[in-house]
Amino acid sequence: MAASRIGILLVVGLALVGFGLCAFTVDVREHALKFKFGQIIRADYEPGLHFKIPVVNNIIKLPKRILTIDSTPEEVITAEKKTVLVDFFLKWRITDPVRYYVSTSGIEDNAKNRLTEIIKGSLRSEFAKRTVQEVISVQRSGLMDDMLTAGEETANELGVELVDLRVKRVEFNEDVQGSVFDRMRQERVRIATDLRSKGKETAEELRAIADRQRIVIEAEAYRDAQKIKGEGDATAAEIYANAYSKDAEFYAFYRSIEAYRRSLGQSGDLLVIEPDSDFLRYLNNAEGSQP
Repeated sequence: MAASRIGILLVVGLALVGFGLCAFTVDVREHALKFKFGQIIRADYEPGLHFKIPVVNNIIKLPKRILTIDSTPEEVITAEKKTVLVDFFLKWRITDPVRYYVSTSGIEDNAKNRLTEIIKGSLRSEFAKRTVQEVISVQRSGLMDDMLTAGEETANELGVELVDLRVKRVEFNEDVQGSVFDRMRQERVRIATDLRSKGKETAEELRAIADRQRIVIEAEAYRDAQKIKGEGDATAAEIYANAYSKDAEFYAFYRSIEAYRRSLGQSGDLLVIEPDSDFLRYLNNAEGSQP
């Protein structure tokens, strides 16, 4: 009984070992390549459990997820013949595992080195077409798109797809930073001076407009005042004329009394006049008539 039990366990153990040697799994994040005596015979495995023939077949798995290359700063020359340091990163993934394996032997570092050189080549080419101002301004996104497009054809030959490319940093070398900053400072001073001159010009125009409007308003106000004053004088003259026509003697008496009130009785007043002057006729003659 013990020997038969040991035999059963041995058979089960051998079966499990054989199953382990024949079976393999493919994850959703992986590509799987089946080889037969060193030749690729299949590369289209779906995720799940699969089988192979031990010794005859071997399996190599490659990543299906998006991978990242973070480069070291690279010196490139712009269209102005200025040397700048450019730092970038690249997102990529394997799309053709067979071509990828043939091109890189399935070694990720080999693929990274090849892709880095591809991107550096397109980096130098695209920067050589642009000035410093263009590569750090709104054209930066267009620059990255052009770099990605320039590297796609060569990347496809490796069996990979370039997903995204981003330029993280663009800096000047120390030997040109000072001159570049001086030019930037001079440009800002020029812009500031131009803005100040335009501001002064605008201020002078506004001041001239305000002065012209003030003169017009004062002239119109003086014209209206004189018109109103003339109308008032005309009305007063008409009232005086009407009053005089109704009772000339009373009108003359009233005007004389008003003159006495304004001229006599003030402290310190001195009036030099002949006693029989017409101005005093109502004081000298109680009836108010001419003597």
